[in-house]
Amino acid sequence: MKKITSLQAIFAVSLFLVIANNLSFWHNVSEAYPLNFQNIGFLLSIFFVFITLLVFLFHFTSTRYTLKPMLIVVLIASSLSSYFMLTYNVVIDDIMIQNIVETNVNEASDLFSYKVLLYFLFLGVLPSFILYKSTIEHKPWKKELVSKVKVTTGAFTIVFALMFAFSDFYASFLRENKSLRFYSNLTYYIYSLGKYIGLNASKGEVAAEQLGLDAAINKEGDRKKVLILVVGETARADHFSLNGYAQETNPELKLKNVINFSNIYSCGTSTAVSVPCMFSRLGRNDYNDAKAASTENVLDVLKHAGVKVLWQDNNSDSKGVALRVEYEDYKHIGNEEFCDNGECRDEAMLIGLQDFIEKTENNNILIVLHQMGNHGPAYYKRYPKEFEKFLPVCKTNQLQECTDEEINNAYDNALLYTDYFLAKTIDFLKSNSETMDTAMIYVSDHGESLGENGVYLHGLPYFIAPQVQKHVPAVMWFSEGFDINTIALRAKKDKEFSHDNLFDSLLGLFKVSTDAYEKELDLFWAE
Repeated sequence: MKKITSLQAIFAVSLFLVIANNLSFWHNVSEAYPLNFQNIGFLLSIFFVFITLLVFLFHFTSTRYTLKPMLIVVLIASSLSSYFMLTYNVVIDDIMIQNIVETNVNEASDLFSYKVLLYFLFLGVLPSFILYKSTIEHKPWKKELVSKVKVTTGAFTIVFALMFAFSDFYASFLRENKSLRFYSNLTYYIYSLGKYIGLNASKGEVAAEQLGLDAAINKEGDRKKVLILVVGETARADHFSLNGYAQETNPELKLKNVINFSNIYSCGTSTAVSVPCMFSRLGRNDYNDAKAASTENVLDVLKHAGVKVLWQDNNSDSKGVALRVEYEDYKHIGNEEFCDNGECRDEAMLIGLQDFIEKTENNNILIVLHQMGNHGPAYYKRYPKEFEKFLPVCKTNQLQECTDEEINNAYDNALLYTDYFLAKTIDFLKSNSETMDTAMIYVSDHGESLGENGVYLHGLPYFIAPQVQKHVPAVMWFSEGFDINTIALRAKKDKEFSHDNLFDSLLGLFKVSTDAYEKELDLFWAE
């Protein structure tokens, strides 16, 4: 095979990446700047700027020993990134990288398809093989250094010249269309990977700072309180019939005298952010993963106050929330009646709770049930066959191959099963309400896009994410003896609240006195 120079190899790979692996980027750019006579020059300039920046990046950071391995890794990673960005219209930011790192085998298998294999082979493996078999001629190190200086100088000259020539367009591009850079395959995920590594490196193995050590329960009676908090997965508020949705997704909850909060917003657009954020003292505006890991959360405060806390998980894990309380991973405990092929139904988490409550004689109890819920894209796997009420149904993880009706029906059937699970949880609590005060709170971690504007799943950066990824359902039920002002609570049900209210609301329900409590954020506090 003919020898090529390192610069020729870099240029060829850069050209391939910009053309073949950035279809999502070009699609989104064309939405903002349609291909016409007025925009053609600017669009061509973006093309050349993109290639120039990649050439500079690869040439500046490579050596004769690292060039091939680096380009092969980039080609493989970019092929997979291209698939997910183009198929689901997601972006690969630091949160998405965190989701990838923390996902388990079952969740990953839901995303596998023949299409991802084709992307991997033709956009990743094939060009990598061609590159691997190529003979790259490298210059002596002094000449290589001179070449790097020339390429760097030339690259910046080209970029500045093009940006100056189309300065009006680039001002708009950088100021009004900032989100477009999220779709640049390679450059943005490299930046995001660096950000993720930096945040996690700074987090390290640190002991969480204790919070609420002064916590104590203001006892008002002898009856024990048992609260089940159900953390939903990927449920969106506008698909709850309790909120006016046309398809009847909440037939059983409507019979349970629940209090439905119609205007609740999530802390994030992914489980990795929303779950630790909703239990933290930080709130959405101050939250980051490192801060949350370095301080205790509301479960710890309740534990300090003497509340017995149990976390039951039918999802990936607690995202660090339940590190210091009793934890059970139900996927590993399992139950043949409710588990099959690694998939356990949420109702299985109710098994054994009666024994747990009875063994906990003298303490108030908080039980957290972390659902599998509506985890996508394989919504059809999230419910038993008898809950397939809405037809026809999308039975593939390739959502773009299904009609809107099929996607929505599969998603709604999963919600119908959640409705059944929540009603069953309420019935369980009712059976204990003669001897103790019982309650259930359900709130989803985040919402989901079901193809609106070509966007699927969730995880978009919060400021560009559609409302359906942030507006979540929340439902509450209280036994008759529970000390709560339900009239005042129902008066608030349509006001806007968020995950930020959960910390103080849990403390308020258990009558916990602590300096960590802020009554203004407590949904159950009434003047």
